[in-house]
Amino acid sequence: MNRARNDDMRIAICDDDVLFQKRFTKMIREWDPTQCLECFSTGAELLRAAAGGAFDLVFLDIYFPEENGLDVAARLQKVSPETSIVFLTVSEDCAVDAWSVNALHYLVKPVTAEGVEEAFRRLARLRSRPRRILTLPVDHDSVTVYLDEVTYIVSDGHAKNVCLTSGQTLRVRMHFHELEDKLDDTFLKLNKGTIVNMEHIRTMSKDYCLLRDGTKLTFTRRGRRAIEDTYEQFMYSRLFGEKNGG
Repeated sequence: MNRARNDDMRIAICDDDVLFQKRFTKMIREWDPTQCLECFSTGAELLRAAAGGAFDLVFLDIYFPEENGLDVAARLQKVSPETSIVFLTVSEDCAVDAWSVNALHYLVKPVTAEGVEEAFRRLARLRSRPRRILTLPVDHDSVTVYLDEVTYIVSDGHAKNVCLTSGQTLRVRMHFHELEDKLDDTFLKLNKGTIVNMEHIRTMSKDYCLLRDGTKLTFTRRGRRAIEDTYEQFMYSRLFGEKNGG
C-alpha cells in the first residue's frame, strides 16, 4: 500500500473474531507500522477503554453475539464525540445504518488493503477540512459558532431558534432567507419555518425526520418528494461519492 503520513494515533479494533483481529492488525501495520493499535472483543471492553482516554479512530464490527455495533457506536460518541468510527460489515446494505451514527466509513469483509487506505484517507481529509463559521446577531451582541454545530433552525414568532449540538439554543432576530444565505448544501429546508442539517439526521420518514439527539421535525407530504430526493442525493454523495472519486 502507498502510505500517506499520519501523526501517531490511538486506534482500536473491536471485533469478536480474534483471527480477524490479528489479520486486520497486520494489514494496518503494513500500511503504517508506527500506529498504536488496541484490540477488543466486545463493545463493553471498548467503551471502558475509551472512558480512560479517547481513541482517534475505531474500527467497529456491526454484529456481535450479544451486542449491536450501532448501539456501541452511539454510546461511544457520547463518551468520546471526537472519535472517528469505521464500521466493519458483511454487506454494503449496512451502509445506511453506518451513516445513521455518522460513521466516517464502512469496510465490507473480507477487508482489502485498498479499503484500509481509503479509511485513513478519509480521516486525513476530515482532519484537514476547514470548519465554516456562522456569525449570528443575538440580543445586542453577535455570537460565532461552527456551522457543523447547528443541528436545525426553526421559526418562533418573529425570532429564529438556532439549535446546536451542545443543546444550546440561540434566539436570533433576522429574516429566514438571510439565515438560509449563510448556510451550505448540508442544510435542507423542510418547510417555511424549519431547516435541518442533514449531517445530524438519524432517519428520514415519509412526513418527519428524526435527529440523532431525538428531536423529531415534521414536514408536509406536499413537499415530501423534493425533500426525499435532496436527502437521498446527499446520502449517496456522503456514502459513495468519496469512494468513487467524488
